[in-house]
Amino acid sequence: MNTEVYQLGKELDSFNYQQVQDDILAILEKGSNAVIDMTACNYISSTGLRVLLYSKKVAAAKGLKVCLKGISSEVKDVMDVTGFSNFFDYA
Repeated sequence: MNTEVYQLGKELDSFNYQQVQDDILAILEKGSNAVIDMTACNYISSTGLRVLLYSKKVAAAKGLKVCLKGISSEVKDVMDVTGFSNFFDYA
């Protein structure tokens, strides 16, 4: 099974969530697992968290995986507080 890396930008929020979601879903539609490289991302909103969760649900329905990589301390704090860190695998 193929794996593609998606490079996330500096922020994942209500301004760019649709493009990010579309890009990740395009990877999954090809039948590839997705690794979301969050090295450059230092801010994630609740909308951004929903994008990650939705991507994981779509992947699971297709028998695929979404993994996160390079999470900054700022984003990790948000994910820990909201409980989202428990939902994901990390590369």
